[in-house]
Amino acid sequence: MTRPPNNDNLMTFKLVVVGDGGVGKSALTIQFFQKLFVTDYDPTIEDSYIQHTEVDKQWCILDVYRIRPTMHSCVYKSLFVPNSVRYSWSRRIQCHARTIHAQGVKDRDVYPMLLVANKVDLVHLRKVTEEQGRELAHRLNIPYIETSAKDPPLNVDAAFHEVVRIIRNQPPAELEKNRRKRRRSGKCNLL
Repeated sequence: MTRPPNNDNLMTFKLVVVGDGGVGKSALTIQFFQKLFVTDYDPTIEDSYIQHTEVDKQWCILDVYRIRPTMHSCVYKSLFVPNSVRYSWSRRIQCHARTIHAQGVKDRDVYPMLLVANKVDLVHLRKVTEEQGRELAHRLNIPYIETSAKDPPLNVDAAFHEVVRIIRNQPPAELEKNRRKRRRSGKCNLL
């Protein structure tokens, strides 16, 4: 592994991992940053991690904020993890994912997001098929990936790297337009 260049030259990507309690936000984040699987459930409401990361041979800084939203919270998202295992494919899941998506895109024309189905290693408990997850992502017009933070991990690094790619691939005009909207609104958006 090569050493990252000086921080002054690196772009910082602020990502938010958001989803219901118990969906594996902590496990995914800790697996990505520390390369270990946590078995104890941590009912964390929020925390953050910062790390140098190389994505497609380009170094960057990932500043990842992990949060479990409450009924009254409105957070801006770049990566969100809905519950694909614990609950049946019901109106609740569809409504939750659509609400998170709607909150994320209300101040922008384009908002970089990735729908992540976690805990796919728990095949016997799975209630949402891959096809259903892809269908929801298609309706929301966002990419989809399936992950497992359990050892050996599946697509954990790929999920975080994909969000960086999605942000990098935003048209420059769209990025500038979003910056101007943030300045005018006085709101703090994470990107």
